[in-house]
Amino acid sequence: MIDAHHHLWDPSRREYPWMTGAAMDPIRRPYTVDDLRAVTKAAGVHATVLVQTVSSEEETAEFLATAAAEPVIAGVVGWVDLTAPDVVDRLAALDGPLVGIRHQVETEPDDDWLLRPEVVAGLSAVAAADLAFDLLVRPAQLPAAAEVALRLPQLRLVLDHAAKPPIAAGEWEPWASRLAALAARENVVCKLSGLVTEADWPGWEVAHLRRYVDHVLEVFGPGRLLFGSDWPVCELAASYELVLDAAIALTGSLSDAERLAVFEHNARAAYGLDAGGGTSSRG
Repeated sequence: MIDAHHHLWDPSRREYPWMTGAAMDPIRRPYTVDDLRAVTKAAGVHATVLVQTVSSEEETAEFLATAAAEPVIAGVVGWVDLTAPDVVDRLAALDGPLVGIRHQVETEPDDDWLLRPEVVAGLSAVAAADLAFDLLVRPAQLPAAAEVALRLPQLRLVLDHAAKPPIAAGEWEPWASRLAALAARENVVCKLSGLVTEADWPGWEVAHLRRYVDHVLEVFGPGRLLFGSDWPVCELAASYELVLDAAIALTGSLSDAERLAVFEHNARAAYGLDAGGGTSSRG
């Protein structure tokens, strides 16, 4: 089993702009590799993908060093300034098991930020480096994401958290139709991740997620869906074990082969991981 989306952080060393307000208090503490080993071993997860948390090439370099020394971390989704004129050189300078790049597009006030010429040029550089790009977007930004996928068919796009559907509010559109439009682009896959914190936590139930996950399965299919825990963010709403149990329950209608794809094979394909979990294409 591969966990295709988790984080590590230490608020005593670095500022996390998104980690503000009393609601974040339960996770405002260091989460270390030792913590990761504990939760993944208990869950039977043999490999993970470590994902950036801030817009910092320094953090990315630290994550790459951590991954190089820690067998369970198979790859890193890092950050570079996509708008930098020397983005090609910046990507080349990142040494280690780099499998993708992410920018927290959800925080950009411009819903069409992904379509800015300098951003598209940066994304082209990501594709040329044989890296994936993680899409962290809100429903309002899905049309721009779909347009990028059309313009850059050579770019492997990985949608985080199914674009954060408004589960707690019980809303459906425009998320559902916009997600379907993005899923029509064959170079896009989607993570089954981050949904427990989009529900009404701490009182969420698996039933609250089912309609949304069923739609994700319908438009992407089990061949383009991959499991991610979003640990330790998920601890706001549920433990690592409960998140995994929910994902298993929500994919219960799939065949054994399809579930193997969701929980392992699709992550290997999306991020270029070999059968042992390490990177096969780069790093």
